[in-house]
Amino acid sequence: MTVARDKHRVILPGGAGFLGRHLGAHFSKLNYEVVILSRRPSNDRFETLNWDGKTLGSWAEAIDGADVVINLAGRTVNCRYTARNRRQIYDSRLDSTRAIGQAIAAAKSPPRVWINSSSATIYRYARDRGMDEATGEIGSGFSVDVCRKWETALADAPTPHTRKVAIRSAMVFGPGHDGVYEAFARIVRAGLGGTMGDGGQFISWVHVTDFCRAVQWIIEHDDLAGAINIATPNPLPNREFMRIFREVCGKRIGLPSPRWLLEIGAFFMRTERELLLKSRRVVPGRLLESGFEFQFPELAPALRDVSLQA
Repeated sequence: MTVARDKHRVILPGGAGFLGRHLGAHFSKLNYEVVILSRRPSNDRFETLNWDGKTLGSWAEAIDGADVVINLAGRTVNCRYTARNRRQIYDSRLDSTRAIGQAIAAAKSPPRVWINSSSATIYRYARDRGMDEATGEIGSGFSVDVCRKWETALADAPTPHTRKVAIRSAMVFGPGHDGVYEAFARIVRAGLGGTMGDGGQFISWVHVTDFCRAVQWIIEHDDLAGAINIATPNPLPNREFMRIFREVCGKRIGLPSPRWLLEIGAFFMRTERELLLKSRRVVPGRLLESGFEFQFPELAPALRDVSLQA
């Protein structure tokens, strides 16, 4: 039996991490009831329910009668792409998406919107032009295949009464641990924030405030469905990106990292060189067409704002 609620309810599967903390705070300020689904239910600010990310359980009752589900679940890609890690990357995304789809399909009062994570890395290596949803070209390789299967699992879920959106998000900069700003700032402050590779590869990014505002915008606009890019309209080449980052951190000089050195560093840091060298020139075509305005469209003001909160 579905219980009548006084507040709108948002469910955040995989919401115990960086993005979940910021989205939870954002929607709490809007008077939403926030519920986190996590393998490690330790959040003392929001109601947190245990789930394994792949099978139906008592957590599914929270979805029945909810207004919105925002699925953030997925093993980090910041690792070496061993066979074991690849399998976990696939399974954590596909299993959680399918489980949520089953819960929504079984709900007597299904949520009106289901937003599922994807990634801006789905597009090809691009330096020549911006990749939007209408004209962007899908790439190839492991990371792209993960995104394609992820979005297919969302599209295939039998949820006819729920609008579905796959957010192809760029790197999200915001304060707090586990965020990419913190990782970049450590590198820059250590004097290693120079050009990476030849510096011509583009970096797509978005301030966490705009990320949360964009998610809210998508929820409020019923005509937005399918794949939507969440990234600033102004991606930058790596050399310019790192120059601005150094300025904000007060570092005049940063040692450059040629391709061969990045390969060695990635090996010892247990990550992949692709995360730093793939050119992601992604632009938010559908958000801009729908009238969304970014609060932080330019990198320098965005980083300064984050640094004041970090």
